[in-house]
Amino acid sequence: MIWQSDSARLALLELISRGSLKRRRTQVEAYDALAELPWTRATGRRDEIGVVEDRSTALAGLIDRVWPAWREVLADLVAAGLPPTPDGYGRLLDMERAAAIPELPERINRRTATSLTASHSKASLTEARKGALGGTDTSHDGAIRLRPPDGLSARTANGTVDLSGIATVLGEVSIPERALLDGLVFEGAIRAVLLVENLGAWRDLCPPPGWLLAHVPGWDTVTVGHMLDRIEGVPVVHFGDLDPNGVRIMLHLRRRVPNLKWFLPEFWFEFVDVCGLPTTWPPDLDLDFAPAPVRALAERGLWLEQERIVFDPRIADELEAVAGAIPDEPFR
Repeated sequence: MIWQSDSARLALLELISRGSLKRRRTQVEAYDALAELPWTRATGRRDEIGVVEDRSTALAGLIDRVWPAWREVLADLVAAGLPPTPDGYGRLLDMERAAAIPELPERINRRTATSLTASHSKASLTEARKGALGGTDTSHDGAIRLRPPDGLSARTANGTVDLSGIATVLGEVSIPERALLDGLVFEGAIRAVLLVENLGAWRDLCPPPGWLLAHVPGWDTVTVGHMLDRIEGVPVVHFGDLDPNGVRIMLHLRRRVPNLKWFLPEFWFEFVDVCGLPTTWPPDLDLDFAPAPVRALAERGLWLEQERIVFDPRIADELEAVAGAIPDEPFR
């Protein structure tokens, strides 16, 4: 039934309380149904209907049947200074949820926050909804998988842990976002950081001594951004697939790390004729910053996956070379 949705019932509420109704994308079905009733008429304004004189009683009977509490809702909207529209009703519900929020800790997950301040946990956490949380911060609660170099530790207010020791036992370590937000400090030497897009390449690559390897899966860069805030003055290199999405990820990361270096060893392009895979490179993709071999790859409609060169014996020297070539000043 059309009148079971809030947006449809709000169309009725607006029509009966204001005497007119604008056609909105979210209320098209209800608007069209009301426009066909003998109780409504065109107002002369584009996409607007009004109530036929002396027929408001029939509309009141309809809204009484489909939304018995409409008078209370209208009174609450008027008291809050909000219009009888989907946006106004949504803001009213947000205000009611905000009033019912219990005492909160210093930080909560953003999905928990939206479940408290919005209709469900996947809703948008607007500025108004953030304001309802008071001084409570929110986090995505991601985690970043690392392969730390020898001697690297992490210190927080709760103590110090030997990351390289954990990695010796487990093969890797995972750092949660909240630890980074709460002031985690790395202790020990890091010669360079390598951000690796694909899991297989990140896990199987043998890095030069002193390198920290971080798995950065696609666009999930929030947590790695917090990690890089904890590492200053260290060269940062990105190693990803040579395909359109890999280029987009590189551009995205460079907004976060302006002096980020792209790992593009010359020997990689020796595999184009043997291992190049077909793909479509969008004509609007920005390749102006890319070296000539990448642009040539795009012109041929091919791409290269990073896993192919993980075990190449030349990779360690190439990584050392690219780290040493990182300028002190950011790319412009």
